[in-house]
Amino acid sequence: MMWKDREEAGQSLGAHLQGIGGLEGAVVLGIPRGGVVVAAGVAEALGGELGVIVARKLRAPHQPELAIGAATADGSCWVEPRALRVLGVDPEYLEAERIHQAEEARRREELFARYRKPSLAGRPVVVVDDGIATGATAMAALRAARSAGATTVVLAAPVASPERADMLRGEADLVVCLVEDPNLYAVGQYYEDFRSIEEDEVMSLLESHGRKPSTERRTSTRGMGRRPSGAGGPSSPA
Repeated sequence: MMWKDREEAGQSLGAHLQGIGGLEGAVVLGIPRGGVVVAAGVAEALGGELGVIVARKLRAPHQPELAIGAATADGSCWVEPRALRVLGVDPEYLEAERIHQAEEARRREELFARYRKPSLAGRPVVVVDDGIATGATAMAALRAARSAGATTVVLAAPVASPERADMLRGEADLVVCLVEDPNLYAVGQYYEDFRSIEEDEVMSLLESHGRKPSTERRTSTRGMGRRPSGAGGPSSPA
């Protein structure tokens, strides 16, 4: 399976999620920047509110391109245990990096919040990305959504590796991936067009979604019971 672009992937993912009850009217949070484009299609399908949840990668010492975890605006974070063991990361460095990235995530969320910032308390939340590589930002985003009071936290992405999807099932109530590829080496391999998304495009999506009446959005009618965090379950088939 390959998608033309993120818009098409969002439509496919949204159509699949319509078959899962209890998500009608859910808050759909995209991880910037590409994840917000996919999330817009999901929000349309579910008749839900579109928002943003920013998760910033924690950089390895002396290797800024290597992610050892991620942090969100509220300080929630996840750290890759294997990376800490292999690299021997100093706790003081890790805490300083967490604070720095959380502050940057907060700055960016405040920027996007001018357009849309839905409340999560007492509502089902679907966290969406355009694909799961390391899973670090998704893990931190799931923790932040639950900390904000979401009743159900779902992770949805067009593609992920089985290993990372299973890891995320330990944090989410449900993980939905259209494709789980054990040979995944880059998310972009599943898109014909995987261009970089600019911040102004994200703002435009948030603003235009807010102007659409909820009656124009399709909803599902079947109910979904909440599973305890950490419960397993298969992702959707490819």
